[in-house]
Amino acid sequence: MTLEINIITTPFVFITSVNCYLVRIGDRFILIDTGVTSKRSVIEQELERAGCHPGNLMLIVLTHGDFDHCGNAAYLRKKFGTRIVMHKDDSGMVERGDMLWNRNKQNILIRIFFRLFFKLRKADRFKPDLCIDEGYDFSGYGFDARVLDIPGHSKGSIGILTASGDLFCGDLLVNTDKPEKNTLVDDSVELDASVEKLKTLKIKTVYPGHGKPFQMEQFRENKR
Repeated sequence: MTLEINIITTPFVFITSVNCYLVRIGDRFILIDTGVTSKRSVIEQELERAGCHPGNLMLIVLTHGDFDHCGNAAYLRKKFGTRIVMHKDDSGMVERGDMLWNRNKQNILIRIFFRLFFKLRKADRFKPDLCIDEGYDFSGYGFDARVLDIPGHSKGSIGILTASGDLFCGDLLVNTDKPEKNTLVDDSVELDASVEKLKTLKIKTVYPGHGKPFQMEQFRENKR
């Protein structure tokens, strides 16, 4: 079955944007990431325009626990009667509303800034319905794709790789200027290992959390 990928892009802070990906599988959908709460109405409108409504959204898949990717997850779960899945290592972020919860220690000023401005309100915090990790298979939903563990940006970062070579990479790679590794890193050794892992896989198109989709070959060429 041919997949239809709808990209929902909304502004985020001052210099970039954040992406959600609505994957259409026949007359049903899977939503990958959910954007920030301040753009909730825009995202709802885009879901409605695509034909996604309560009853046909099978899953919300979160690539990691940062608030700009999970901000609307709890709200959409309730509205659409669906389930939220993510990696267990980031589940504490969304349960506590703190994206620095399990990250390595940051400068105290950075921690204060993030906890003041980049946190989930109590109403938007949640527990995932299912924790998934390496090798989890979505074929039971008609989605020929599997999970890759790709830590580095966060401990529980995952990618979703389809059989046709589409990779939803969360914030491991970005394309705000050119295809490159994210500079916001929790563990640089793990991030580099995750990038090397991608190089061994048959990946055609990369769908990042920030910036436009790009061909994996573009990233490889940039690293030469």
